[in-house]
Amino acid sequence: MRPKVVLVTGVSGELGGRLLSRLGARSDLERVVGVDTSPPAAKILRRLGRAEFVRVDIGNPLIAKIMTSARVDTVVHAGPTCHPAGSGRRWAGKEATVIGTMRLLAACQNSPYVRTLVVTSTTAVYGASPRSRAVFTEDAELIPTTVSGYSKDAVELEGYVRGFARRRPEVGVTTLRLADVLAPDFDTVFSRYFSLPLVPTVLGFDARLQFLHSEDALAVLERATVRARPGVSEVFNVAGQGVLALSQAIRRAHRVPVSVPRAAMPSLGRALRGARRVNTSPDLLRLLSFGRVVDTTLLRRDFGYSPRWTTPQTFDDAVVSRGVT
Repeated sequence: MRPKVVLVTGVSGELGGRLLSRLGARSDLERVVGVDTSPPAAKILRRLGRAEFVRVDIGNPLIAKIMTSARVDTVVHAGPTCHPAGSGRRWAGKEATVIGTMRLLAACQNSPYVRTLVVTSTTAVYGASPRSRAVFTEDAELIPTTVSGYSKDAVELEGYVRGFARRRPEVGVTTLRLADVLAPDFDTVFSRYFSLPLVPTVLGFDARLQFLHSEDALAVLERATVRARPGVSEVFNVAGQGVLALSQAIRRAHRVPVSVPRAAMPSLGRALRGARRVNTSPDLLRLLSFGRVVDTTLLRRDFGYSPRWTTPQTFDDAVVSRGVT
């Protein structure tokens, strides 16, 4: 049974808002509803098509009433998909990622109509350490990079999603672990990091990085939304083919690297956060030290999608083409 009524969360974000617009343009969907505590950007609102926006917190009991009254059969939880760009409060991020997810899943569990759930996660669930795998497959152990922070929140989120899948085995659940998303008009931590005139790197390390173009991220999300598979729970890594060493990326961005001893990086990170330049969190600093690469065989073989943009192409389009800022 193909989806008829779709609910998209997190539509004030770049990815969620653009997904709402794409789904609103589809004639095979009867209704598309986007929810968030603030509306999508003005450029998205002008292109919603048949989609509609409702201002509501997913932690509010009203979300369950909306889902039931609209007979929502497909829920797309487009939460955080990359390292936060700004220096927002830690609690605010955890509330949106973990607590909001818990309450949304409770609403899904109590709804008699929900048959498909799509959740955006992140490759940060694999962590980044000297003992990390060279390449992570979907069956790898989930080890958050730090004891608290973005990656730990994502691991918790996935734990709640697995619990929901066990309680509602008839619902098809697709979890998409996205690499850091880049696009020319996306404000991300990496677009800010590579726009610094002097780019700090960890002395003695040259991390391997993967990126995902926003066009591929949206295409995968749209495909997962309309690809109804009741009773099937799946997890897919989503990233552009190939890798970039951090030193290569800095050269491509025409920036000057500055090697900093690892012990001094937290102090430098606090200075950059204080200047509201880059959210150099402990998660990001470990990624810049040890890197992370994921395998996308299942995405191509089982999900049926091959990203159009490679990691180098994504980086060139999103960072290099922007020029000096």
